Amino acid sequence: MATTYEFPSDLLAGQEELHQVRAELSALLKRLPWSVEPMDGFSDDNGWRKAERPASPGWTADEQAEVEKLRQREHELAVFVSGHRFWAEVAAAERVEARMKLKHAHEETAEEQE
Repeated sequence: MATTYEFPSDLLAGQEELHQVRAELSALLKRLPWSVEPMDGFSDDNGWRKAERPASPGWTADEQAEVEKLRQREHELAVFVSGHRFWAEVAAAERVEARMKLKHAHEETAEEQE
């Protein structure tokens, strides 16, 4: 039987915010041009697969600031979650399992509410 962990509410909230920030950052990066700096497009079919990119206008200062803000918050949350005092209460051999349970805790909560 799988072990059930009683995660502290601040750890659960931190993990949930980390999921949200990562999703927001991923969506933003998908919307932005492929190059931060303005760059000409290119086509290269000499390698093992063809690589092609359209010209990139680059990112605006606001877009760069938004990406930096999200990356900074992601880093802060990752440090908070991974360094939380809760992990000292979990036996070393169980920490990987507990960490995986925490990563998916929001899924279990959603299933219980259905």
